[in-house]
Amino acid sequence: MVKEDVAEIGRAPRPAVRLRHRVPALSRHWLAWANLFLGALGGVPWLAPVLMKIGAVGPARLVYLVYGFLCHQLADRSFFLFGPRWMYSATELLRYAPGADTWLGLRAFVGTPELGYKVAWSDRMVALYGGLFLGGLLFALVRRPLHALNWRIFGLLTLPMVADGVTHWMSDLAGLEQGFRYTNAWLARLTGRLLPQGFYVGNALGSFNSWMRLSTGLLFGLAVAWVVYPALEATLISVHLHPKTKGVCDDGKRYH
Repeated sequence: MVKEDVAEIGRAPRPAVRLRHRVPALSRHWLAWANLFLGALGGVPWLAPVLMKIGAVGPARLVYLVYGFLCHQLADRSFFLFGPRWMYSATELLRYAPGADTWLGLRAFVGTPELGYKVAWSDRMVALYGGLFLGGLLFALVRRPLHALNWRIFGLLTLPMVADGVTHWMSDLAGLEQGFRYTNAWLARLTGRLLPQGFYVGNALGSFNSWMRLSTGLLFGLAVAWVVYPALEATLISVHLHPKTKGVCDDGKRYH
């Protein structure tokens, strides 16, 4: 029986044999590959304003186009590089982009030399994917002792972003720079207007809306990492560990 198995392996195509040995080797370092992928995914949008700054408009437009499938890219909710400020309101953008009084105009506007150029996705997406990347780095420090997050707790951690996103959407139905989430008069009354006016109104960095998008996006990204990474680690260990050995993969190498 052993001779037949050896003979069959000998007749197998060489690429197939190599693949059998490569898959366990690659899966042992799955976290490094995941962190590399998420780091690249989250880093490329920041290249768009850099490319615009150096005059590589074609590649920059390609980045905006590709990431436009993942994000609304509204200019009043995105970071800007190479300008005097990190973020601008739609009213401030009107001077440079006549179409900034519409949602499509805000999406299409990428910036000017005076304002700088926007990152290829919104502040919420920056925080969300940043949270996923950070979660991967933190998981690399603890690995085995960390168990997957309970689904009920995960649901609770995702509620803030869901609530923030839904209320933003409902408020946006009233029009550009309109609605209860733009003025946040309810929050001003609740806090007795103790904070500066700029905290309550608008989407600029430092405003309530900005803090909510950043914090809920980061929380969601960390929660997803806490669910997915430990579960994936446990699955890969169960698949690659030999059933009669402890800590040794099916290719004879120790899993780590």
